[in-house]
Amino acid sequence: MLKTFLQGIRVLDLSQYLPGPFATRMFADMGADVVKVEPPGGEPGRTLDTGKMVGVSPYYRIINAGKRVIELDLKDATDKSRLEALVGKADVLLESFRPGVLDRLGFGERRLKQLNPELVHCALSGWGQTGPLRLTAGHDLNYVALTGTLGATGTSETPVIPFPPMSDHAGALMAVVSVLGALTARARGASGAFLDVGLSDSCLSLQELAFAFDAHRGRGLLSGGAACYQIYRTQDDRFISLSPLEPKFWANFCNAVAHPEWVELQYQRLPQTSLIAQIKALFASQPLSYWEEKLSDAECCYMAVVEHNDVPSHPHVEERGLVSRHPDYTEVLFPVHVDGEAPQPRSPVAFVDVDSVMSAWTGS
Repeated sequence: MLKTFLQGIRVLDLSQYLPGPFATRMFADMGADVVKVEPPGGEPGRTLDTGKMVGVSPYYRIINAGKRVIELDLKDATDKSRLEALVGKADVLLESFRPGVLDRLGFGERRLKQLNPELVHCALSGWGQTGPLRLTAGHDLNYVALTGTLGATGTSETPVIPFPPMSDHAGALMAVVSVLGALTARARGASGAFLDVGLSDSCLSLQELAFAFDAHRGRGLLSGGAACYQIYRTQDDRFISLSPLEPKFWANFCNAVAHPEWVELQYQRLPQTSLIAQIKALFASQPLSYWEEKLSDAECCYMAVVEHNDVPSHPHVEERGLVSRHPDYTEVLFPVHVDGEAPQPRSPVAFVDVDSVMSAWTGS
């Protein structure tokens, strides 16, 4: 059922690395025909983090699963005419060039509208198409630094690097949402649209809670200042997450660990340095297995911190059917069940010749 959502929609993917390919893979997951256009020799992401492996990296295969990949030299007249023909038949074009690059290649916003007035063109860039930082080099860590994310994430001593990259994924999701909105408007009679999606802007849109609360590192209710929303280390150097924000869940925790005197301390002034220290000492007194037995069924918003390699085999994750294992990598499928049906495994990325795509899309 999921594969029927965007059936018949054609997507040109001119993006690289993570944000754009992640977005277009979601289109492919929903049934769109996604053709990824790369420069001769392929995009740099093909060999990203290959280590000692030869050939295409697992990361590239995961992020581009379900797509067909072609190579075009956009400085070559013949290949430029091929892209023009594909643009004329596309519903969506998603690219991640720095502002101005696509214009210099002859495919700026005005030219694309001439080629296809119905096209939904999503320009996914680091800082957006306008503003003093629009041409500044950057990566996810820089975007989360500007938007206050690092200011709220970590301990009172230091920020920590969020993983996976927050703004990259936020930007990809914002691109998908806005493209789907533009396609819906087009189905009601509107023309195409030019969508300016910045990774930093998208991450900024997630900071509303931080602006509403005191979210300074180690001080806020949800940023390390509260005993009832905290990560604690166990005796055997494992970690647990505890988040009984509601009084009834907090009371359940306090009673389960035989410290009913803590119940009335939940709303002490932040940061709750003394109470946090007491609970730290408590959790450090026993191994994780002890706390699993004592708290798993205590209805107190408790969960052990699961290491990445153990996630696919967790009973809940297995039951949800979202993890697909391959010989040399593991991928997570589109995280939506449709009418009770889990998503099906993706087809592998396919490297195809340009003529096959031209024939399928343009008949030439």
